[in-house]
Amino acid sequence: MNATKFGGSTTNQQTILGHPVGLYVIFFTEMWERFSYYGMRAILVLYLISSVEEGGFGWDRADALVLYAFYTGLVYLTPLIGGYIADTYIGFRNAVVLGALVMTLGHASLAFEMIPTFYLGIALLILGNGLFKPNMTPIVGQMYPDASPLKDSAYTIFYMGVNSGAFLGIVLCGWLGETQGWGYGFGAAGIFMLFGLLQFRFAEKIFGKIGEKPQGRESQKDIAKKYGETVVPFSPTDRNLFVSSLSLLGATIVGWLYADDFASFLNIGMPSELYKIPILLPFVGALVYFIVQRLRKYPKVERDRLTVISIFAFFVIFFWLAFEQAGGTMTIFAQDYTERSLSTPTEANAFRIVSLALTFIPMLILSWVLGGLALKIAKDYPLTIFFTSLSFLIIWGIIIKINMGNFSQETLEVPASWFGSLNAFFIISLAPFFSKMWEKLNKSPKNPSGPLKLALGLFLLGIGFGALVIGSSSIPQGAETAAVSMVWLVLAYFFHTVGELFLSPVGLSFVNKLSPKRLIALMFGVWYLANFVANFTGGMIGSYIDAISETSSLSGFFTIFVVSSFAAGGLLLLLNKPLTRMMHGVN
Repeated sequence: MNATKFGGSTTNQQTILGHPVGLYVIFFTEMWERFSYYGMRAILVLYLISSVEEGGFGWDRADALVLYAFYTGLVYLTPLIGGYIADTYIGFRNAVVLGALVMTLGHASLAFEMIPTFYLGIALLILGNGLFKPNMTPIVGQMYPDASPLKDSAYTIFYMGVNSGAFLGIVLCGWLGETQGWGYGFGAAGIFMLFGLLQFRFAEKIFGKIGEKPQGRESQKDIAKKYGETVVPFSPTDRNLFVSSLSLLGATIVGWLYADDFASFLNIGMPSELYKIPILLPFVGALVYFIVQRLRKYPKVERDRLTVISIFAFFVIFFWLAFEQAGGTMTIFAQDYTERSLSTPTEANAFRIVSLALTFIPMLILSWVLGGLALKIAKDYPLTIFFTSLSFLIIWGIIIKINMGNFSQETLEVPASWFGSLNAFFIISLAPFFSKMWEKLNKSPKNPSGPLKLALGLFLLGIGFGALVIGSSSIPQGAETAAVSMVWLVLAYFFHTVGELFLSPVGLSFVNKLSPKRLIALMFGVWYLANFVANFTGGMIGSYIDAISETSSLSGFFTIFVVSSFAAGGLLLLLNKPLTRMMHGVN
């Protein structure tokens, strides 16, 4: 075996399915982090809008979705800072460990179900995520040679880990929260985040020098010299522009929150959407100006490639602002507008079988992956295998309990949070196919360009929302409840998932391949900044679901995302050739 085929230690030259064992350590670490994030997210809005008697806070939908917007937005803003800290001071691996610890404490705080600990928990999750999230994907990229055709499939496998955690988190935390108590759902998220932290910490040496703190690895100047890059330091003007952008962001958030009160004071009669949108413009303008000024200082090839990343990041905003309705308005649609009661034996038995398959099949696949990893590294890294195996035993126990409960009840009601797990299940099912497809296409002249893959993802997302438009078309204007077929949600999640597989792992791979080596973690932070804008904007749009439903219809609300997805995808198609040219051979 070629000892230098993959980055990292000698142990990391061992492979599973053609990829280094270190990829699967990252796989399980990311899996448990996503378990905690999506498990908590699955019950967050439901918890907030549940009555006090039911253990919730009793908020109305709009307020719950505004908080959802801030939380899901800010967890993608802090990675910009976390990426910089890792690149400059502590390294990828230390950032991952510290971030995981802070998030564990955050989930523990939520489990107390009190207002002060709730806000403390949210704050800790936002900060911990900032350290964790941007520093996992660079470790994956650095295990492979720059021109390796395995990179796209590696990110798809990594993405399968992301969605395995999301699936398990939504099913288990959702079931615990909705049936046993909200604190149990939040607590489970924290326990498995701790397992992810421990299994990663005890396997760190498998990565060799990958992800070490700057004193133990090459500096940015060394990396630039090694790869023929040019360091472009921050000038005082750059710093001032960046600080100004952040200040305007703070002012934008405050302005958005208090815009209704100010408009009421001035007796402004126009719809709030019209006077709130201009509030965003100063921040957006300052940020765009800062990016343009920075890009002008880079050599042409770097400038072009960084421009492509920036343009891709702009278009993925339209994908994620629609896609992330899953934890907000689509969860509300599942709870209040979807027929979830299974009163006949045929319906109940069908759900029992589906639930059994949805939980057992992915766990069998994941257990097989864990077994393969154990055979390769258990001797050198026994504690990693111990903690991962222990977490799997607990998961198996809860899954068996859920399914035994399903088979022991005569009638069933599908939990509202359950539908969110469909996205992750489809990812787990389809990711191996997409991984192999990208490998084959990378060797073929028929391989679609990056812009084309992203455009296809947007079109498929629009089709998914088209299903919700059709499904909700029978719901009367302003209705607060209904009982439409759950088929429409299943179709929406399927098309959203296929679109996600075209866009998200491929986008991550292009950020890795197009970024200068000395700025890779920072550029992943920039990529996640687009997710911040998308999640915040999408959550804010979602908070108007009742207002739009009253003035138009619920079908009209979902039409917003059909139009935005197809418009963005069409424009990206028009830019395909110039963007491909600006990538300078990267594909």
